[in-house]
Order: sequence, then C-alpha cells, then structure tokens
Amino acid sequence: MAKTLTEMAAEIVAAQASHAVMASDDMVGALKKTFEALKNIKTIEEGGPEAEAPPIDPKKSIQRNYIINLEDGKKYKQLTARTLAKFGLSPAEYRKKWGFSPRQPLAAKSLSAKRRKTAKALGLGEKLQLARKAKAAAKAAAKPKPAKKKAKAAPKKKKKAARKKKKA
Repeated sequence: MAKTLTEMAAEIVAAQASHAVMASDDMVGALKKTFEALKNIKTIEEGGPEAEAPPIDPKKSIQRNYIINLEDGKKYKQLTARTLAKFGLSPAEYRKKWGFSPRQPLAAKSLSAKRRKTAKALGLGEKLQLARKAKAAAKAAAKPKPAKKKAKAAPKKKKKAARKKKKA
C-alpha cells in the first residue's frame, strides 16, 4: 500500500530532526512546508489544474477580454500591483522580466480601449497638454535671472607701483 503525503512528510521531518535540534514549533512549520511541497509535486506529476502551464508567448498573453499572468497562468482583466506583489514583482519589474514595453498597459485590450474612449470623450489629452504648457511657463517665470557683472575697480597694483617710483 502506498504511503500518504502526510506519512511521507512526517518521515522527512523526522529524519531532519534526528540530525538537527528542532523546537516543536520548528517541527510543525517544517511539517507544513514539506506537506505543501509534496502536494505541489504530486499535482504537477498528475497534470492537475495547478500544474505548471506551458510557456506562453508574452505578446500573446494580452488578449481581447483577458490577460494571462505569465507567473501563474491565470486569466485576469487587469494585472494590478497587488496581484503581482504575490510573486514579488512590481508592474515595472514584470514588464521588464517578460519583455513588455514600459508603457504597455497590463490590462485586457477591451479594457484599454474602453479607457481610451473615455479619456478622449473627456478631452484628457488636451487638458494634459495645456497643463504641461502652463507648468513650463510657470517654471520659466520662476527661474531667477542671472545678475549682471559689475565693472571691476582699477587694480591697486598700479597705484603701489606709482608710489614706489615716486620714492625712488
């Protein structure tokens, strides 16, 4: 009869405990981690729903109605920073890792199109241009003008030289 995952995990942790001093809390933690690892391995072997998905071309991961997270293979409408944080990535790091442009939205194409349409209807592009021009003008007006250089007084060396000539 085949051993259960729990029995295998217990044997592994018992072998580990025989070689190193472990507190009871450490044993419980090690048992849980070992059990989860064995469970994941079994799922992958059996080709279950949590099995690793075959690699997808990153460019094909962004579809009309969903985007496939290349880290876990799940479908989303949008990949948020919170979702990517589960994998220890920021959106910028995700884009860099998978070869996306820094400006590529991590959202389904239909969602991006809807946002684009709304932005155009509200005139956000024109408002942004006006705001940028106003900011540049304010920055130029606030810049201090360089002070004009004052004319230098005649050097004192000549006066000293003239005094020496008189004494001689």
